[in-house]
Amino acid sequence: MAAAAANTGALDGRTAVVTGGASGIGRAIAERFAREGAAVLVADLNAAGGEEVAAALRTRGARAAFRQGDVARADDVRAIMEAAASQLGGVDVLANAAGIGGYVPFDDLEPDAWDRMLAVNLKSVYLCCRAALPWLRRSPHAAIVSIASQSALQGQPANEAYGAAKAGVVHLTRSLARDLARDRIRVNCICPGGTETPMLERFVPDPDARAAIAARTLLGRFARPDEIAAAALFLVSDEASYVTGVALPVDGGATA
Repeated sequence: MAAAAANTGALDGRTAVVTGGASGIGRAIAERFAREGAAVLVADLNAAGGEEVAAALRTRGARAAFRQGDVARADDVRAIMEAAASQLGGVDVLANAAGIGGYVPFDDLEPDAWDRMLAVNLKSVYLCCRAALPWLRRSPHAAIVSIASQSALQGQPANEAYGAAKAGVVHLTRSLARDLARDRIRVNCICPGGTETPMLERFVPDPDARAAIAARTLLGRFARPDEIAAAALFLVSDEASYVTGVALPVDGGATA
C-alpha cells in the first residue's frame, strides 16, 4: 500500500457526489476527494457500506453524508442529487463510479442480465449527469468524471455486456463534453485496467488466476484503487482546467 498523498486542498469549498462510494474505486475516490477538501455525498445501494464510509470521512474531519439509492432508477438519482444540495450545499463535482460486472459466456448471457448490466454501468451515468445539471451549471468549478474501463477500449470474450456498457460511457463522455462546454462543465472518464477491488474478485474469483493475470501486465501488478482516485482527482481539479472529452486509460499499459 502506497503512502497517502498529501492534502493540497485542490477541492476546498466544493461538494462532490460519488456513486458507488461504498467500496472499491468509488470509496477510494470519496476518500481522496474528502482529503482534498471536498464535502462528499456518498451514494450506494449498499447502505451499511455507504454509511460506514461517510462516518469514516466525518471522523477525519470531512463534511460527508450518505444517501442510499439505485443509480439505475431516475427517482433514486434525483433524491441523491437533492440530498447533496440540501445537506452539503450543491453539486460541483460528480464522480460516476457505480458499476457491476462479471464474465459471462455469450451463450449464457440472458436478456435480463444484459439489461441490468447496461442499466447500472451506462444508464446510471446518463441519469446522474442529467440530474446533477441544475447544480453543476451554477458552479464555477463544475466537473464530471466517470469510471469506464479497459474493457471499453478492447474486445474481451465473455464480457460483451460490460464492455458494451463501458464503451457507451466513453462515447457519452465525449458527446457530453461537446454539449456541456457552453456551460463550462468539463466531462471526462477513466478507463482503469484490473484494479484490486471486490469487483475484480467477482470477475476472477480464483486468487491464483488473478495473480497470473497480474503477472502478465506490463507493470507486473494490478492497479490500487487509490491510483485510479488520483487520476479522478486530477480530472476534476483546476489542474485539468483545459481537459475535457478525454477517456484516460489508467491500465498499466494494457491498451498500449
